[in-house]
Amino acid sequence: MTSRSYSSFLGLATGELLDLPVTPKAVSRLMNYPGVISDLKSEKSNDGGSDTPPIRRERKIIVANMLPLHAQRDAETGSWKFTLDEDSLLVQLKDGLSSETEVLYVGSLKVDVESQEQEDVSQKLFEEFGCVPTFLPPDLHKKFYHGFCKQQLWPLFHYMLPISSDHGDRFNRSLWHSYVSANKIFADRIMEVINQDDCVWVHDYHLMVLPTFLRKRFTRVKLGFFLHSPFPSSEIYRTLPVRDEILKALLNCDLIGFHTFDYARHFLSCCSRMLGLDYECKRGYIGLEYFGRTIYIKILPVGIHLGRLESILNLPSTINKAREIQEQYKGKKLFLGVDDMDIFKGISLKLLAVENLLKQNPAMQGKLVLIQIVNPARSTGKDVQETKRETYLTAKRINETYGSSGYDPVVLIDHPIPLSEKVAFYAMAECCIVNAVRDGMNLVPYEYVVCRQGTKAMDEARGTNGDSPHLSMLVVSEFIGCSPSLSGAIRVNPWDIDAVADALNSALNIHNAEKQLRHEKHYKYVSTHDVGYWGRSFIQDLERACKEHYRRCWGIGFGLGFRVIVLSQNFRKLSISHIISAYNKTCRRAIFLDYDGTIVPQCSIMKAPSPEVISVLNDLCNDPKNTVFIVSGRGRKSLSEWFDPCEKLGLAAEHGYFIRWSRTSEWEISPLLADFDWKRMAEPVMRLYTETTDGSYIETKESALVWHHQDADPDFGSCQAKELLDHLENVLANDPVVVKRGQQIVEVKPQGLSKGMAVQKLLSTVADNGKAPDFVMCIGDDRSDEDMFEDIAQFLSSPLLPAVPEFFACTVGRKPSKPSTIWMILPTL
Repeated sequence: MTSRSYSSFLGLATGELLDLPVTPKAVSRLMNYPGVISDLKSEKSNDGGSDTPPIRRERKIIVANMLPLHAQRDAETGSWKFTLDEDSLLVQLKDGLSSETEVLYVGSLKVDVESQEQEDVSQKLFEEFGCVPTFLPPDLHKKFYHGFCKQQLWPLFHYMLPISSDHGDRFNRSLWHSYVSANKIFADRIMEVINQDDCVWVHDYHLMVLPTFLRKRFTRVKLGFFLHSPFPSSEIYRTLPVRDEILKALLNCDLIGFHTFDYARHFLSCCSRMLGLDYECKRGYIGLEYFGRTIYIKILPVGIHLGRLESILNLPSTINKAREIQEQYKGKKLFLGVDDMDIFKGISLKLLAVENLLKQNPAMQGKLVLIQIVNPARSTGKDVQETKRETYLTAKRINETYGSSGYDPVVLIDHPIPLSEKVAFYAMAECCIVNAVRDGMNLVPYEYVVCRQGTKAMDEARGTNGDSPHLSMLVVSEFIGCSPSLSGAIRVNPWDIDAVADALNSALNIHNAEKQLRHEKHYKYVSTHDVGYWGRSFIQDLERACKEHYRRCWGIGFGLGFRVIVLSQNFRKLSISHIISAYNKTCRRAIFLDYDGTIVPQCSIMKAPSPEVISVLNDLCNDPKNTVFIVSGRGRKSLSEWFDPCEKLGLAAEHGYFIRWSRTSEWEISPLLADFDWKRMAEPVMRLYTETTDGSYIETKESALVWHHQDADPDFGSCQAKELLDHLENVLANDPVVVKRGQQIVEVKPQGLSKGMAVQKLLSTVADNGKAPDFVMCIGDDRSDEDMFEDIAQFLSSPLLPAVPEFFACTVGRKPSKPSTIWMILPTL
């Protein structure tokens, strides 16, 4: 389904249209059947072939900032040469997919391609590698990647706030516009090759608003997103000026993946605090309800490719390097660190811990060596330069203090090295330390464990036989994503230098039998949760999340506020002309209105109805053909005062426990329950939770007790509400009452009391008086009103009525509803 909302979506998303060159549409294949890509020329050929489209292969479109390709220009011919990056996660995850699955990649290249070459390059990459390149103008790419991604999103997601201009970069809206524009270019490129039935898997924080652009064009596309960085706590994330736009864009996905429960929990907390959304855990899955859709949350750390590492372990270059390392550091204990050069990897803290270890243990001087491999920095700026300077100064001081001729306790390898050389260091190091102060996942510990497991060739290079136990030790920061899955590692607080030094000392002195057990535990996990398992699990959950994919949906909203509402099978959008026509043709009308959220906004501080509402209600009531009732959970005292100007208006207070047909009539009291002794047990329990939950309060009604927590902390209030519900159900188990949790409330009321039952009683009374209605309208906004819709529909289908009346069940607010008849979306009256 294609939903139309606005012609210039980007303009609404950014507030302005950036003047950008159009990405060349060089992929000369067009879709003429759902799921079939055919060459344009072949469509027009008269070869006498069948018009039946060929069988479609299952397709997955993997979208990331960068394509998994190496690019190099040939020095002689000047043409581009491309090779697949076998070490890329995007390539390796294909191991988890069926061999029948067609995989397309969409992303940018790591090199600049001249505009006149882009069409040829696009065609070449599509045909040879299944890659669809996006070409961002250099200035836009700089603002998008080095600007918004690396200067604002990346530091924020790693808990770094721009408290001052010297500490981080302040929010720059022009960089945000560039970020949205770049995401739009990615979306346009995807739309050239996408089919409605394809699965699209978007990766990482560079493309967080991309889901909205895709969902707007293809409402039923199977759309997943995986975040490879941390997701910060709500206290940190809420400082982002465009926080709502990013959250709402992510919620246009069907499945959102995170490495750890902490990251998922922070995301859910942000959705709760900023968007008022609740989530539920059902049968092992976390589901977030959003406009009738269930967005599933997946928690699964990424893995590594064992086969790739093992093949590198067997390379002659790796074996030779391992022998060289063994000879060079003979008689010494090797620690290994492999980190990017950035402010969050904690390299300087690691060096300080090594310095502390050497200071406290003089006997280790001359015997301990830390090999610190520094990967090239992924960003530029003063932070990287300062980190690099501090690292070099610290290493120099340690070597001058504790080193000697031919011995440096810290060896910095700060230049690109072949992967085979890095793998050799993994295989020879007795302990690997990852000391990042914040990191999304970090696969270094996984790679180290596999390399220490080794192969037959590597065992020979190390001078061991295949029967010898394999040993490894890990010291990992508790602030990295892989930490929860490495239960045999020594977890440390990287800021506590003394504790890290003690952990390094323990890693050396632990008995070999224990090292073997720790290693075997880690290897078992890493080998069974590899990158193929990760990719297969994510795609399976994405398919499951889309199993009943939006049979009826409606796209609404502009710009980055666009979302899809999923509707029930019984939905029919109500036209104003239809309801006016039915209203004018009928002569016995019953109109039932909820109060909070319907007549007055739910968030309104002034709860009394406005003069305009009173005027409208009086106009309705003055028509002798109309019977108008307010059906509310409010107490009869408040309703009587507020609607005193409405002489002919009926009131059903406290969910129908009290009913009054007009201002001059007496209140009728439900005979359901005359004994309210249960209040003496329920009220002290509610008071206990009120005292311990700031912002909550108790509303005492004549027939019920209600505990409100809308002004409390969202997470704590929700948690307390769950506990209170369970507590009250236990205390009142033998009383004829029901305990229900509603919209930011917990309510105790008599059994059998509901708005639906109240309206059925009112309709029965009207019918018994010979005035069975031929027009019924019911308007509400929350769960209790949904019950009212269903009960009315059930009553109106009764054979006791002379004819089935026109029935309009209407929900207020832009959200799905589940009445069994027609409903419509209305603004609050």
